Amino acid sequence: MKKSSLKKILAASLAGASLLVSVSAWSGVAVIVNANNSNTLSAADVTRIFLGKKKTFPDGSEAIPIDQAEGSATRSAFISTALKKNDQQIKAYWAQLLFTGKGTPPKEVGGSAEVKKLVAENPALIGYIDSGDVDSSVKVVHEF
Repeated sequence: MKKSSLKKILAASLAGASLLVSVSAWSGVAVIVNANNSNTLSAADVTRIFLGKKKTFPDGSEAIPIDQAEGSATRSAFISTALKKNDQQIKAYWAQLLFTGKGTPPKEVGGSAEVKKLVAENPALIGYIDSGDVDSSVKVVHEF
């Protein structure tokens, strides 16, 4: 086998392996609420809550969204799949609402572990975490 053919095969194998690893490392985004929250939410409900267009759960209780820290892979995945925007578009969206006095963005906290801890402690909070981080301390209301 020629040296150049071997290099091409090796490069293709490495590219395929890295793609497989990156896809399997991200399992999806789970939208979570307190384990005692009896509400069910549609994708549209989740989107409206995280865009500040809806302030309550279906049962009328307060719904307070929390975001993961800017730059988080889970946050970017949530913004693109649930909110149908990219990171720059969501920044512009909230900047406009802040400027006009029509809304404030969700509070930013750390990563999945912090979001899960806060949601488990407060029945009014709604957040999102990597699906692989879900446990019995929270309830999943939607997955993207």
